[in-house]
Amino acid sequence: MSQPHEPSPNLAFDTINAFRNTAAIKAAIELKIFSHIAAGATTPAALAARARASERGVRILCDSLTTLGFLDKSTDRYQLTADSAAFLDEKSPDYMGGVVQFLLAPEFISNFEHLTAAVRKGGTARTALGTLAPEHPVWIQFARAMAPLMIRPAHALAELLSRDHSPAHRVLDIAAGHGMWGIAFAQQNPTTHLVALDWAPVLAVARENAERAGLGERFSTISGSAFAVDLGSDYDVVLVPNFLHHFSAAECAAFLKKVRTALREGGRVAIAELVPNPDRVTPPEVAPFSLVMLASTPQGDAYTLAEFEQMLAEAGFQAPSTHPLPPSDITAIIAQK
Repeated sequence: MSQPHEPSPNLAFDTINAFRNTAAIKAAIELKIFSHIAAGATTPAALAARARASERGVRILCDSLTTLGFLDKSTDRYQLTADSAAFLDEKSPDYMGGVVQFLLAPEFISNFEHLTAAVRKGGTARTALGTLAPEHPVWIQFARAMAPLMIRPAHALAELLSRDHSPAHRVLDIAAGHGMWGIAFAQQNPTTHLVALDWAPVLAVARENAERAGLGERFSTISGSAFAVDLGSDYDVVLVPNFLHHFSAAECAAFLKKVRTALREGGRVAIAELVPNPDRVTPPEVAPFSLVMLASTPQGDAYTLAEFEQMLAEAGFQAPSTHPLPPSDITAIIAQK
């Protein structure tokens, strides 16, 4: 039993003032502070010269980043933490600076400026279509920014799907974006032909990545809405990564029925999503994603495993298996036709 404690306003103040932390990391990325430190500029004076900023400004910003846990400080020198070196140095293969800029784009921040209205409505208060039109150029930025972060979980999923199964000759990647989920599978399976489905501007990014991976002759595309276009048929595997959370459970079940029709007998669907526990408040890295969906989509959500099982059952799939995809918080849900 937890011990009683005196009431404190600290949590409320920390939450109210969290925008300052967001502004600090955004400024640090724009000034390339983490990259400059990695390159050897560790004092306020050296960082100011590299960033073309005032020494006072850099010192105050870096001290704030230190209190937040992004930097370590010894006397007047700063060093990257292991997390900052991995994800905030632009020379790291896992650099997520582009993701930060995307998530903090005005188009997305404004969703949360209307959160009270979204709560009253039960979905995004901005437009009937949700956050942004699918042709909006910000989705190209998103595809490019997310690609490095998805490489390792994509390969983890490819290994799962390839283990103890006959070769998959036809694979469809739904809402492919950067294409990394399908590309990882094709890289591990030399007989696979990969079909990427997304809106035309974003598919250009997927094609670039496929050609860079040497898959140009084993790569084709379908352009348009996954709900409206003909998916094709006889697929061995259909990948559905980070897609279903945008829609209602009924829409997801209907779409999965369409996916099942596109699969050959015995084919598999592989869903990759952030999946909260049944209590919907744990794990803390995953559960808050529901609020993002409330603010930015008409009826999307972070669905529990039981909800995904229900969707798949309604679509006619066999009972699924679930697998974590480290090092991410994403869970794979795999079901057979």
